[in-house]
Amino acid sequence: MNKNQINPQKLLLSKWTAVTPNNKEKHFLVTRIEVQELLITACILEAVINGHEYQINWRELKNASIWLAGWQ
Repeated sequence: MNKNQINPQKLLLSKWTAVTPNNKEKHFLVTRIEVQELLITACILEAVINGHEYQINWRELKNASIWLAGWQ
């Protein structure tokens, strides 16, 4: 399994492309992260096409079979 390199300090406002888009939602932007005691506890992705927000485990972004870094 390929892994995307992620720097948690640069996660906010980073851009991501879903490998398998759902509902034509392909491009996403990390719009919010929540941090407690220096650990990321929540990561909110916003679909660029319609503004829908999804909370995910930020570590899922490391899985290159699900997410590609940047807008592809």
